[in-house]
Amino acid sequence: MFDTLSDRLSATFKNLRGKGRLSEADIDATAREIRIALLEADVALPVVRAFIANVKERARGSEVSQALNPAQQVVKIVNEELVSILGGETRRLRFAKTAPTVIMLAGLQGAGKTTLAGKLGLWLKGQGHSPLLVACDLQRPNAVNQLSVVAERAGVAVYAPEPGNGVGDPVQVAKDSIEFAKAKVHDIVIVDTAGRLGIDQELMQQAADIRDAVSPDEILFVVDAMIGQDAVNTAEAFRDGVGFDGVVLSKLDGDARGGAALSIAHVTGKQVMFASNGEKLEDFDAFHPDRMASRILDMGDLLTLIEQAEKTFSQEEAAKMASKLQSSKGGKDFTLDDFLAQMEQVRKMGSISKLLGMLPGMGQIKDQINNIDERDIDRTAAIIKSMTPKERAEPTLINGSRRARIAKGSGVEVSAVKSLVERFFEARKMMSKMAQGGGMPGMPGMPGMGGGPGRQKKQVKQAKGKRKSGNPMKRKAEEAAAAERREQAAQGGAFGLPAQDDKNFELPDEFKKFM
Repeated sequence: MFDTLSDRLSATFKNLRGKGRLSEADIDATAREIRIALLEADVALPVVRAFIANVKERARGSEVSQALNPAQQVVKIVNEELVSILGGETRRLRFAKTAPTVIMLAGLQGAGKTTLAGKLGLWLKGQGHSPLLVACDLQRPNAVNQLSVVAERAGVAVYAPEPGNGVGDPVQVAKDSIEFAKAKVHDIVIVDTAGRLGIDQELMQQAADIRDAVSPDEILFVVDAMIGQDAVNTAEAFRDGVGFDGVVLSKLDGDARGGAALSIAHVTGKQVMFASNGEKLEDFDAFHPDRMASRILDMGDLLTLIEQAEKTFSQEEAAKMASKLQSSKGGKDFTLDDFLAQMEQVRKMGSISKLLGMLPGMGQIKDQINNIDERDIDRTAAIIKSMTPKERAEPTLINGSRRARIAKGSGVEVSAVKSLVERFFEARKMMSKMAQGGGMPGMPGMPGMGGGPGRQKKQVKQAKGKRKSGNPMKRKAEEAAAAERREQAAQGGAFGLPAQDDKNFELPDEFKKFM
């Protein structure tokens, strides 16, 4: 959704690189490009004006003029201002002191409320809650049936006493659901309400009546992120007519320009709390303004990637795989069965394209990422499953006749089988080296990141050629400082500090947000 905006901002920042200081003209030109980028992304005009004013004011201040790298400071300012207009800190759900907690969903027809009710129910279930979905949309054809199906897929309970399709009183259903939840010991009630094609008095009145009947702890306004500026207008109308506590963005994986997501929190004063970014029930999570800003600026979203990995990967399995790779056999205990298990775990995390898109700098190759064929994993799995257990444990046994049999069994060319086995050997060798602390091949000059002997010789040569001061007093001070550094290194402290001081080590503020 934010691809166009990301591209424009990246191009703007590229023009700033290499400049020792920024002139007024540079700041004005950068602000103009950012303004155009935001307007093209369909961001509301008042939001654009406030954003540009803040960026220009800070860019002219001391934090940029006195910086060693002004371009990086401008990127930092833009990042912080993006976080600000997206709502600042992450907003969490408020739970009732006495169960059940009542969450009411409101919004226009077609915004995705019913599907989102199932996603929210599944998300809360994963956090140890027992949610109940309540069918109060009794007007839209098959809305009650749809909610029942979604609830079944999510594995959560549903309360739907009325058939819908114009039959039943939604206010009474909402009121009765609270007693039902208490009787069945559900600690959260999610009320799915009816919508309209546009704002009208009947819609507002029904939403207000349901609100008064159940006194919800949270009213979430569900907005389709693809409808642009109209999303902001609708949100303002709901805020004034019914009131809501937070916003949920649906269809965030669409190809619209994303202006609603950047505008709605600033215009309504209500934060975005959740975002739905796919068709599956699992494609739903809390909305983090800082992570979204990082994605827009192509800085990646490693925290979300780590959280998804923690949900999917078993600590016990990970330790088992690590021990195999660290074994004295050079990782030969790591078999194709293990490789397949790891691949299937990664697949559970979601689309490979989405996972790669969370890595920093991936915006530069987004076309290649978007063209990744997700079925390649299925083909690889088919090839491995067509092997015998002995062949998976000892891939060196796979000769020409075995390759032909495996290719026939998995429906691929013989060359594909050969290529897979060769890539497996290379991957195992690389992972084994990394697991044993050898670092990543091809990354010289960084501690723990490998580096060939040629690089080491070059560093030694440069160290020998370092000049000493001709001033005796200065040379003596340099030698004393070097001796002190050697003594500290000998004590084994991390980060070049004495061991006893490591616990007091503080990261700079700029890096703390990445930890």
